[in-house]
Amino acid sequence: MLKIRTVCGNGIGSSLMAANHVKNLCNALGIKADVASIDFANAVGEKADLYVTIKDLAKQFPDQAKVAIIRSYVNKKIIEEDITEKLKQLVEI
Repeated sequence: MLKIRTVCGNGIGSSLMAANHVKNLCNALGIKADVASIDFANAVGEKADLYVTIKDLAKQFPDQAKVAIIRSYVNKKIIEEDITEKLKQLVEI
């Protein structure tokens, strides 16, 4: 099971909406994943298989972290476009 964290500044608004879209996408792709939202300050210390966030926050993660950059926290179609290939690569679909 993949551990995926959606990340925004506070971890309760934008990233929560993104987490719901990512959960639904994982289900549609048949990927088992523990998806939750988290704030950036705590995300850096939490080990995850994939962090999903916007470009401005993504560049602040350590180089070894796997980060998928999304262009929107709320637009389901854009999130799907931005992370589907990354998800497939992680599980080698």
